Amino acid sequence: MTIAADGRIRVRWTLLAFIVVVVGMGFLIGFVIRPDDWYRSLAKPSFNPPDWIFGPVWAVVYLLIAIAGWRTWMRESKSAALSLWVAQLAVNYSWTPVFFGLHATGYALSVILVLLCLILAFIVNHLREDPTSALLFLPYACWVVFASVLNAAIYWLNS
Repeated sequence: MTIAADGRIRVRWTLLAFIVVVVGMGFLIGFVIRPDDWYRSLAKPSFNPPDWIFGPVWAVVYLLIAIAGWRTWMRESKSAALSLWVAQLAVNYSWTPVFFGLHATGYALSVILVLLCLILAFIVNHLREDPTSALLFLPYACWVVFASVLNAAIYWLNS
């Protein structure tokens, strides 16, 4: 095995690690903190999608987040850009426990709006240096805009 081949193997394992950790944590949180009777009893807007939609959408979104994070790690492993990526992921992971665990729709709305700001900051930060990572975050931004509107509607309908 040559050094170049060894480097490619390391790059692939790093990508796989990002995917496993990001997607795995997302699904673990979703598995541990599930919608319950409280959630089912909430008034929801007419545009609320069926529950089965969320898993596949988040699977794709988490995959894109992982790839963008991996690309950022490979380019700048000790940077503000990577800190921004980690921050958005931490805020992302905190929304489910706040909304479904604490039943705090108003606080969850605050969390998701902070998340949206972090996603947009990541996109802007990457536009010049790594436009591919910025593009990978666009579906994420769109989904979080939709989720923010949904969260706001649930909050409003149940306040």
